[in-house]
Amino acid sequence: MNEVYLGRLPILDSKQNLVAYELLFRSDQHNKVIVTNNSAASANVIIDTYGQIGIENVIGNRRGFIKVDTELLMHDAVFMLPKKHVVLEILRNVRITDEIIHRCAFLKQKGYQLALSNVVQLGEQFDRLLPLINVVKVNVNALEKNELIHLVRKLRRWPVLLLAEKVESQEIARYCITLNFQMLQGFYFAKPEIISGKRIDPSKLSLLKLLLLVVKDSEVTEIENELKYQPGLSYNLLRMVNSAASGVPKTINSIKRAIMVLGRKQLQRWVQILLYAAKQKDAGASDALMQTAAVRGKLLEFIATVDRPHDKNHQDRAFMVGVLSLLDTLLGVEMSELVETLSIQKDMSEALLTRRGYLGRQLELIEAHEKGEFEKVLSILTELGFLSMREFSTMELEASAWANRISNTVNQSA
Repeated sequence: MNEVYLGRLPILDSKQNLVAYELLFRSDQHNKVIVTNNSAASANVIIDTYGQIGIENVIGNRRGFIKVDTELLMHDAVFMLPKKHVVLEILRNVRITDEIIHRCAFLKQKGYQLALSNVVQLGEQFDRLLPLINVVKVNVNALEKNELIHLVRKLRRWPVLLLAEKVESQEIARYCITLNFQMLQGFYFAKPEIISGKRIDPSKLSLLKLLLLVVKDSEVTEIENELKYQPGLSYNLLRMVNSAASGVPKTINSIKRAIMVLGRKQLQRWVQILLYAAKQKDAGASDALMQTAAVRGKLLEFIATVDRPHDKNHQDRAFMVGVLSLLDTLLGVEMSELVETLSIQKDMSEALLTRRGYLGRQLELIEAHEKGEFEKVLSILTELGFLSMREFSTMELEASAWANRISNTVNQSA
């Protein structure tokens, strides 16, 4: 059976909140997007794979953009995709014929949302299609500024949402927002924007202090005292420990008891993820970063569990490396400074600073997956030698579902 590669690229709104994902599917080693002799089979692969967990668990209440070629667009297998959760993204190589126009009108009537992929210019053939389109994805990387302005002006004739794709820097992101793009896609949000002498946001500084206490195995009393200074955190902790999911038989009202029930490892994980969720004035990409960091942590832990099934300490370190890998971006502080502050073990610091060692290479694998770099993912998996593409894809789905559950818990109690 062919290996199947699945990936998710975050899509943010103009305030940099996570609103959707582009769902990537590769059905063979040639890195083609659902271009097979049997598109129905490709649709089945999508449904079967996501059926293990449920597409809504992987993307939450957000939408997933799925690229479709002419064959899949015209095939009834497309109706296997849930219209509440997907946007059908029409590939650039689809010829706009009468048949395609009629098909898109029918799909829209059935409640599907449609997007145009990788648009760099508009020809006459689009005049009939654009009234049926919900979202136009513009490849801003392929256009000069004056070309982009001209294209945006032309697109304003239709009531479409504009999505800037291949946004690779904060500067381009800001420029697209000034041109009234409603959505942005690209790897820019996970790149640190280091400002010399930048002060860490106070809400995040207190969490960092708490994380230090937990990591350094401080006394429960010290951790309790730090939490007492943060009533919001204390409330959040008690709420989480008393949630139905934790299986605690009776209500816990003491912070000290909550710490004991939760355990240090779980407390450490909770604090790490809360760092990304902590509110600040320029909230920025915290939501997207929290999702990405949580997925990285859980996925790295899954990989470590297959790699060293009996080494729980290694699995815990793997989780921490994944979650901490975006902390420099979040706090605007150099990673070397954070590593020094946290005084973590050598293999963890090497992974975070240089992507060296076992954990570093596995973190590099996850980053390549996030960017949709299929060949690099395949190369690293081959090099590691203990994980197939199918196993890795399944782990990613499970990590995504877990991250969505965590995100919901954090947001509800924020």
